[in-house]
Amino acid sequence: MKEKTVSEAITHRRSIRIYDSEKQIDTAKVKYCIEQATLAPTSSNLQLWEFYHITSTEIKKQIALSCYNQPAAKTAQELVVPVVRLDLWRERIKSNIAFIQSNIKTAEDEKKIKGALSYYQKVIPKLYRGTAYWVGLIQKIKVSLDGLRKVTYREVTAADLRVVAHKSTALAAQNFMMSMAAQGYDTCPMEGFDSQRLKKILGLPKKAQISMVIGCGIRKPEGVYGERFRIPFKDVYKEL
Repeated sequence: MKEKTVSEAITHRRSIRIYDSEKQIDTAKVKYCIEQATLAPTSSNLQLWEFYHITSTEIKKQIALSCYNQPAAKTAQELVVPVVRLDLWRERIKSNIAFIQSNIKTAEDEKKIKGALSYYQKVIPKLYRGTAYWVGLIQKIKVSLDGLRKVTYREVTAADLRVVAHKSTALAAQNFMMSMAAQGYDTCPMEGFDSQRLKKILGLPKKAQISMVIGCGIRKPEGVYGERFRIPFKDVYKEL
């Protein structure tokens, strides 16, 4: 099958609630689509995410139960669970620093990347220490005062950083779903699940956060719940 163009994939994608058990999907292609997901833009290139690819029948049943046995989970051939890992910020910073340093070949290179190294060695650690509640609160007070006299980055609390990490993970999830659509496969992102039970099934640490559960398969006609509805474009498009 010829891969769909970006526009074709966007048009093809629907949230499919019922999958055809007689039409198989290729696990290797799903894995490829997850690789495509990791190419998504991510705040400060920290990539605070992990992707759990569920192919085990038994684990799928457990996850479907934690998703209230909704058809999009119960009939899915495979599941993909994007997980937010804010707790890995220190490791991800180290990885970025190591990558930058590996590209230093000359004194001129060292001069060029000085600012990037400073960003990861000083600015980002200071910001992400705000994942600790009291540190974030103190930082919020400070930036509020700074904002009275200059342009200031204000998203510094634990709640703010949680939003940032979830946005990046959601962008990656969208990459995954578009890549799946390009293969002619279907998906459904689900937010209805018992997060504690699901974390236990996946063996996740306490600080990990589940972004969504994505059902994967090939649609049945009845898996499309009606015509696509969107608010009129004129009501959501604002040109300034």
